Amino acid sequence: MREVTLRIRHNGQPECEVSARYPSVTMRSISSMTGRTTERKRIIELSGDPDEVAAFIDDFRDGEPIIAADPVTPLGEPTVLVALTFNAEEWDSIGEQFAELGLHYHTGTVISGGWERWTLYLEPDDDLSAVIRAVEADGNDVELVRQVEMDDIEPSSRFETVGALHELTQRQREALAAAIRAGYYGHEKDAGVEDVATELDVSTTTAWEHLARAEGKVMDDLGEFLGRDDRSE
Repeated sequence: MREVTLRIRHNGQPECEVSARYPSVTMRSISSMTGRTTERKRIIELSGDPDEVAAFIDDFRDGEPIIAADPVTPLGEPTVLVALTFNAEEWDSIGEQFAELGLHYHTGTVISGGWERWTLYLEPDDDLSAVIRAVEADGNDVELVRQVEMDDIEPSSRFETVGALHELTQRQREALAAAIRAGYYGHEKDAGVEDVATELDVSTTTAWEHLARAEGKVMDDLGEFLGRDDRSE
């Protein structure tokens, strides 16, 4: 079995169109669809600058299949849970398309900068080119990020594959990358947050906020990962 990671620009759909307009906000599915009628429900998580998150919700609410988008946790926080109600007949789901193709896929899709990130688990006779063509046939853009045999994946690498790094906003990833290049996390700690701010061309406060949020996400996921690893012994 192969593990394949794809980035998909779901053209014409509100989740990607709005995400492209708010690249600092990351959207993640928390629950699957519920309901048996045309109106279905789902919980999503939005993370990023609180003002941008609030604007994202207002914009997303106007999407064609969206009936309601109501925060269930307080606005003004960097992470907000939102209850969606939408018209299932008009909701074009990449996940449902994969299901119709008979594919296994990882749930909890992350959307950032207008792109959905999907992880598939393909059997030896599954044709990846055919899968990509099927998704592109609906007017979507597809990029292959990663393809590896499951036997070649060490259990510890699963953290990197499906963990916090995929949930960071673009600016948070840029801040971490800048900090690593500058030696901010080095043994001698040759750089300070001021150096990161200079490379990003932002204020010291903004650079610190990006780093703090990125570090919080990474360390939370790492803590959960290490906890699972301890329990498995």
